[in-house]
Amino acid sequence: MSKMIHTPSLVAVDDHSATSSTFVIEPLQNGYGMTLGNSLRRVLLSSIAGAGITSFKIDGVTHEFTTIKGVKEDVVAIMLNLKRLRFRVYGDDAQTVRITKKGKGVVTGKDIQGNADIEVVNPDQVIATIDDDKASLVIDLVVETGRGYRSIEESTAKKQSDFVALDTMFGPVARCRYKVDKTRVGQMTDLDKLSVTIDTDGTITPRDAFEEAAAILVNQYAALAGKTRMPLPEVAAATKEGGELSTDDGSMLNTSIEDLSLTARTTNALVNNDIHTIQDLFALSDAELRDLKGFGSKALDEVKDKLAELEL
Repeated sequence: MSKMIHTPSLVAVDDHSATSSTFVIEPLQNGYGMTLGNSLRRVLLSSIAGAGITSFKIDGVTHEFTTIKGVKEDVVAIMLNLKRLRFRVYGDDAQTVRITKKGKGVVTGKDIQGNADIEVVNPDQVIATIDDDKASLVIDLVVETGRGYRSIEESTAKKQSDFVALDTMFGPVARCRYKVDKTRVGQMTDLDKLSVTIDTDGTITPRDAFEEAAAILVNQYAALAGKTRMPLPEVAAATKEGGELSTDDGSMLNTSIEDLSLTARTTNALVNNDIHTIQDLFALSDAELRDLKGFGSKALDEVKDKLAELEL
């Protein structure tokens, strides 16, 4: 087996829509697909930052168990509709916005009078229906940012007697599922391929949610690792112009030694020393390669020429 733990790459991203994508990660050590998939799913569903309504006030209403003259829905139904509204909030401060509607018609998210710090992502969401030409509806909403779920008891929203508190689900990830398949690198056939499908509510892209979840996990594990660091092949840190990781370079690292068209003697020497991929090559220095059984300076020069040909 390889001397190094395989470093996975994000080899493909399949965008099904603006709010749904599948991320394919490989190769992973045997068993790591389930470990990584479950960790990502838990973080995606519980810890991605989002925004939601934490309290509201309707003019003339003192509690939620009542009706409003001239409005088809009662206050409880309006509460449920308000929970379906999704927002982008640009900043950490709570935002207070207002809905004002007079006369017969449907009240939707587009009737919210926002500001530069808040945006309604689903303006077509129905909030209430006014069925009397002389009736009016005025609602004040408090929108806050947070992570996960916040109950009414935990709410930090305004506590005035005329505001009704809501329990709030801040998470923007509506659904996350993953699948683990087998993949191979060279002669290693028991490696894992992880596919993660993320559906969001439109306030964040699936890619941003995926990257935020990965960053949260990195921070958690880094805090436990202390000063210990596992060595990685230097080429794995190569970046494209603009600072983005090159997906092509990451995929190239997984190329089998047997696919490099080296001489049979050089190929056999590498495989017999448990070097099966380009990534395994980069884990060793020139001196360590020369010391391999059946592998000398001539073979090293051949390998270097081949890697130069591949622009690695």
